[in-house]
Amino acid sequence: MTDDQKPLGSGFDARSTAAEVLAGRDLTGRYVLVTGGYSGLGLETTRALAEAGAAVLVGARDTNAARMATRTISGVTVDALDLSDLASVRRFAQRVLAAGRPIDWLINNAGLMACPERRVGPGWEAQFATNHLGHFALTNHLLPLLRPGARVIAVSSAGHHLSPIRWDDLHFASGYDKWRAYGHAKTANALFAVHLDRLSRDRGIRAFSLHPGKILTPLQRHLTRAEMIAEGWLDASGALADPTFKTPAQGAATQVWAATSPLLDGLGGLYCEDCDVAVRAEAVGAPFVGVKAYAVDPEAAERLWALSADLTGAGFFGRSAGCAS
Repeated sequence: MTDDQKPLGSGFDARSTAAEVLAGRDLTGRYVLVTGGYSGLGLETTRALAEAGAAVLVGARDTNAARMATRTISGVTVDALDLSDLASVRRFAQRVLAAGRPIDWLINNAGLMACPERRVGPGWEAQFATNHLGHFALTNHLLPLLRPGARVIAVSSAGHHLSPIRWDDLHFASGYDKWRAYGHAKTANALFAVHLDRLSRDRGIRAFSLHPGKILTPLQRHLTRAEMIAEGWLDASGALADPTFKTPAQGAATQVWAATSPLLDGLGGLYCEDCDVAVRAEAVGAPFVGVKAYAVDPEAAERLWALSADLTGAGFFGRSAGCAS
């Protein structure tokens, strides 16, 4: 079997911006939904796609902040979406379905990182619930609107190196660790893309996951300055100390590339970074580089899909959906 999890030679790199990825592209007539598309990487993603001509729907927990942040960007609309609340996800999806506009790209960008322990819904761990289960339910609700040729983009992270799926303790009932919980949720994002791609490719819909890079955005709002200094991200004065950090425009580039690049035509279920398909982590042995085997394992992806469908009741293909191969 051919292993497609390897770089394609895209011509872009870690310093490419979302605008550079889309240079010369006319996206007029395209429709894209970006969760959290009003802050950090989401805002830069919204900006780049809209400036290339796409119409963008931003799903926002804080609609006032979203309208303020996007007020100068033409072609953007905002609607209320709280991914930690499945009722909110369902209401948002019902409004989008009622509007009936076919979707070209669904970019599941919003998320939490390393937050204090919090429980949502029926006691679910908040990072897993928001980053994975909310997006799982949203995507399943909206699949009828995804047109042939559409792509679903799951924004994962190199943080997935911190934890595989904890099958015996999905919600950290045995003790909470904010970084392991973050890694656990980001592994779930990658596995979601693997199985969604297998189920939906016969419908002409493909899915990808990605690591956007290290970027200072509101995602770090739950970290103290002391924690970021200890990580080597900031110096003692609070200035950026790590030269590998990207700007938000650079951080948004990989998700824009994964959504739109013609190099990915005919491919799917892959994990990307630095505007290309990523290497396998086991092949390079460097920390936080590439994708771990457990994050793109098809059997784990299928198992997680079934669990997620049970938890959310939102499995478009049914709980026991097999592989559409």
